[in-house]
Amino acid sequence: MLVLLALLFLLILLANSSWFIKLFYPFPHKELIENHCEEYNVDKYLVLAVIKAESRFYTKAQSRSGARGLMQIMPETGIWIAEQTKQEDFAVDYLYQPEYNIPMGIWYLSYLDKMFQGNIPEVLAAYNAGEKKVRDWVQDGTWTGLLQDVDRIPYAETREYIDKVLFDYHVYKRVYKQRS
Repeated sequence: MLVLLALLFLLILLANSSWFIKLFYPFPHKELIENHCEEYNVDKYLVLAVIKAESRFYTKAQSRSGARGLMQIMPETGIWIAEQTKQEDFAVDYLYQPEYNIPMGIWYLSYLDKMFQGNIPEVLAAYNAGEKKVRDWVQDGTWTGLLQDVDRIPYAETREYIDKVLFDYHVYKRVYKQRS
């Protein structure tokens, strides 16, 4: 019994240690993420949580709907972002490359942050379901745009996405901000 309690205690210590949690919450492409987050004024921990939810850090990820890369950017959105950011050499296949995908995804989060005036649940809903859908939900009263009313979002995938990203966001902040 004493051995079992000691093992349980060690397991609890291990599960709460930063180095162990970092195994499940990595920070790849650190310099790329930090530089572009600073440039576009986006929280790096939110970006990490989005990447984790979107692709689990697999650069070649592609969704059923065709979203690509780490931040799962749709080809049409990638083309639009490239136009907005004046990238003349952009090709859709570049969305699989972190040096294109991450800055584009961060720019897009910054854009959505401005459009939704810093309302993170709305920003995340728009990242997942589209800006127009979120505006429609809020305008027609389907959703208030508030976190406590996230269950009123018509898409289960978007509700779950917001919950997952925000959970991961808080874990990232807890684990990596300790040293900052």
